[in-house]
Amino acid sequence: MTMIFELLTQMFKRPATNQFPARHAPKSVHGLVATVQAGKAKLNPPVPVPEDFRGKIFYNRETCIGCKLCINVCPAHAIEFLPENKKVRIFAAQCIQCGQCNDVCPKNCLSMSKEFAMADTNKMSANLIVEK
Repeated sequence: MTMIFELLTQMFKRPATNQFPARHAPKSVHGLVATVQAGKAKLNPPVPVPEDFRGKIFYNRETCIGCKLCINVCPAHAIEFLPENKKVRIFAAQCIQCGQCNDVCPKNCLSMSKEFAMADTNKMSANLIVEK
């Protein structure tokens, strides 16, 4: 009986995921991005981001004191220390959005943003490395 109730509940709930950005799957995603940037196509509006969503990490470089606590607690080893300026570099492609670095930071210079569109063809691109 519980399974039937769950099935009926799920049938009438709003989707929790985003639909594909376009109405029909394009032949080339790069071509779709180019047509959207040119204003020739529109994307589906995204589903609103939940309140407690953990997206791409945000780093406030000015308040960081270089204590390295975030590096010690990061299970994905996504944070690197830069000794020349006593700051950190975060590799978003490696980050698992666990939020442990946010919790341990004594200056609250790390936080989780609402940004989730981080797809890139190069995992070392400027979009996926957080330094400032």
